[in-house]
Amino acid sequence: MADEFTVFVVDDNAGIRQSMKNLCRAEKLAVETYASADEFLAAYNPSSRGCLLLDVRLGASNGLDLQDKLRRRKSTLPIIVMTAYANVPTSIRAFKSGAVDFLQKPVSAAALLKRIRHLITVDRRARKAAAPRYDVNRRIASLTPRERQVMNGLVDGLISKEIAFALGLTTRTVEWYRREVLRKMGVTSAAQLVRVVMSARP
Repeated sequence: MADEFTVFVVDDNAGIRQSMKNLCRAEKLAVETYASADEFLAAYNPSSRGCLLLDVRLGASNGLDLQDKLRRRKSTLPIIVMTAYANVPTSIRAFKSGAVDFLQKPVSAAALLKRIRHLITVDRRARKAAAPRYDVNRRIASLTPRERQVMNGLVDGLISKEIAFALGLTTRTVEWYRREVLRKMGVTSAAQLVRVVMSARP
């Protein structure tokens, strides 16, 4: 599921969970439903892609509390809050906690699917934009600790002799590490290395 966009539904109403499941499956969307916040948190994988359809009132608990917990966990899962009891304070809290939409029940199938499709498009674009950065970070992770030190020196604009002095190595040894860094990073010069590494930084 981690590589697939999944619609997560958290609602204590079994009928709504089933209708949401039927709606998503009819549109060939992966869907998972949960009756409570605790049930969702126990199963949720932070690496999963998708969106969360979250009811405000979850029996004894509050859906917005789940939203706060996800935010504290640095979750980037986009959340659509749904409620039959909409009011201004609730909607303000939902948006302050990162909700991308706030819908009042009953929500039409067409309106809900339109919002889900939009989030799928946004997710696809974000992943496409992040792909080069991911590849660079993967290459950096393949470097040994010493190679990373040499790389950092090169990115800071130091020449091999200066890096050798800073690390207590011979210039010849640094030159060897330099070649390995360039090879692993898929570049042919220090200038290219700087551009590639800087492109992966926030």
